[in-house]
Amino acid sequence: MTIPETAVYPRTGDRQTVYLKNVITDPGITVGDYTMYNDFVNDPTSFEKNNVLYHYPINRDRLVIGKFCSIACGARFLFNSANHALGSLSTYPFPLFYEEWGLDRRDVASSWDHKGDIVVGNDVWIGYEAVILAGVTIGDGAVIGARAVVTRDVAPYTIVGGMPARPIRRRFSEETIAALLGLRWWDWPREDIARSISAIQAGDVDALRARLAR
Repeated sequence: MTIPETAVYPRTGDRQTVYLKNVITDPGITVGDYTMYNDFVNDPTSFEKNNVLYHYPINRDRLVIGKFCSIACGARFLFNSANHALGSLSTYPFPLFYEEWGLDRRDVASSWDHKGDIVVGNDVWIGYEAVILAGVTIGDGAVIGARAVVTRDVAPYTIVGGMPARPIRRRFSEETIAALLGLRWWDWPREDIARSISAIQAGDVDALRARLAR
């Protein structure tokens, strides 16, 4: 039985795992096909509320997640309003309380530093209760360790862990990484991906190249 791409729950009888794209309503969040989120604590369909934090329209910041990502329970994305203005002599957000201090309401966003969007590539695995901070870009094929706090960009096919997260190792050789980034199998038609699953799981890059050449 084929589960349609529009399905919320990709596994029969499993209400802890969702195709994330199909539960997103916030226009500031974009998720690619087949990316899944698992939550055994909270309702996974409440991802926007429980996992995307400090994400307010005033900042116009975006969360972009690619295709075929695996996001574990409790992973969180902390956006710009979680910051405080470190260039100020005080970290207290005076502009946020403009009524109290007679400030201009239009300057509310100067309460915090703006780091930018969060961008997650394709085929990324984000571990249990990992935290991704505003302004971070995670490359294709990267792995974020459980409870890691990611404060800076992560290169493709790199495993990171710790607090703050540091590179542990590359998943593959430079040659293999370059080949995978060139092949971009996640953008192939569904039928071609289905026929290539055995090669993907076996780590057979040559077989993927052969498939692309057909």
